[in-house]
Amino acid sequence: MTSSITALNIQESFDHLLAVISGQRFLLKKGLGNEVPFFICPFDVRFSVDVVRLQKQLVKRLEQSGIRVLEINLYDLAIEILKDRGIWEQIIDIESSVSKNELKELLQGVLDPEANLAPAIASKLENNEFEVLLLTGVGEVFPYIRSHHVLNNLQSTAKEKPTIMFFPGAYTHSIESGASLDLFEILHDDKYYRAFNIFHCEA
Repeated sequence: MTSSITALNIQESFDHLLAVISGQRFLLKKGLGNEVPFFICPFDVRFSVDVVRLQKQLVKRLEQSGIRVLEINLYDLAIEILKDRGIWEQIIDIESSVSKNELKELLQGVLDPEANLAPAIASKLENNEFEVLLLTGVGEVFPYIRSHHVLNNLQSTAKEKPTIMFFPGAYTHSIESGASLDLFEILHDDKYYRAFNIFHCEA
């Protein structure tokens, strides 16, 4: 079985995801060895459009099976937070006149995972009935929001239900360096080990 979604295995990946996520073993968080129920779904960033289509089809099929899915797109959530804080228009106005580093620092402050992002996600979890949480939009929020920071700050908040992060890159494990989320398969500095590659899970 593959370790990530590519253009060559879209249907195979869809079938695997549907079988795993709709299974009672997955929904009841069995076989995790007391780890948090976090799963990474890596995909080749070149086929992001296909993956978005797959996500929509997956949610539709799961809900047809009676499995409620809560999808949180980090990009949409970031905009929501900026609007709630009343600085969305300001960001748009100054974007062209400040350096990338200045903009990055500003956004990282407002979208801090511990102070703002995780509480915003927690609020959505409390206000929705669901069996599975999907986190999407990871690539769109880089470099303001890093995926491992999000997962680290959700370990106490999102541990009741299985959480799947669709990740544009690779999730690699090695004895020497541990596990890392390699965004776009280029950036190798996001150390995170408390998640399972969903393609290594049995249905």
